[in-house]
Amino acid sequence: MVGLVLGAFLVLLGVLSQVDEGALDRGDKVAVLPITGLIADSESVIEQLKKYAKDDNIKAIVIRINSPGGGVGPSQEIYEEVRKVRDKKKKVIITSMGALAASGGYYIACASQKIFANPGTITGSIGVIMPFVNLEDLAKKIGVRGMEVKSGRFKDTGSSMRAMMPEEKALLQAVVDNTHRQFVAAVAEGRRQPFAKVMQIADGRIMSGEQAKALGLVDSLGNLEDAVAEAGRMAHIKGEPKVVTQTKKKLSFTDLLKQEVRTLIDERMSADPVHIDYLAK
Repeated sequence: MVGLVLGAFLVLLGVLSQVDEGALDRGDKVAVLPITGLIADSESVIEQLKKYAKDDNIKAIVIRINSPGGGVGPSQEIYEEVRKVRDKKKKVIITSMGALAASGGYYIACASQKIFANPGTITGSIGVIMPFVNLEDLAKKIGVRGMEVKSGRFKDTGSSMRAMMPEEKALLQAVVDNTHRQFVAAVAEGRRQPFAKVMQIADGRIMSGEQAKALGLVDSLGNLEDAVAEAGRMAHIKGEPKVVTQTKKKLSFTDLLKQEVRTLIDERMSADPVHIDYLAK
């Protein structure tokens, strides 16, 4: 009998461990979704956004950003997913900026309905950067020569082993300018400001949360709790809203292996001489 009871208890624990905590706690809620550090991948954030979008108990999402920005692609992917959840799923989405929410971090914030920042939050940095390094003189001093076989004259653009040609710089500048216009357009749309007005301050400058508010880039000054309270009010949640935070996913051996492979790929990609970022420097 004792063995049967113990076995049943263990089975119950196993079942409960597989049940989402949110499913056991009904009622209207506000989810807090953190975006922290360098934005190099969008997969986990988009996965969490989709999960919250499907949950009818979650009426609002607060995106908590502590990031200097990162890759153009991942920043744009998260931005687009936030817009989808906001417009198609009709979820209230508010951004709360922590110590730093600049460049790609601010890009993502523009997809939300309202932006909160602390007075001293570092934000802005509306700009694009494509970094390169020229090791030609150093290579000559140590007797190293670069050799490449390429299919076209622009294929080795950005090589660290030689100076950049004027036509290569013009080509890259056109890419940067185009990507910059995409950033400015996203800010102008999200903040409901004229494109030309945003362009005047879209020169890569950083600013405090207080300065950003004066320029119309931030709606209110306040902390995470203020943003959660406002999200609850906008979602018509009565009383103090229940807050849902992301639970840590239990990783299997296969998940850990995939994670390690992805890290190796990211490191290899970061070594590529040409990459473009929404990143505060």
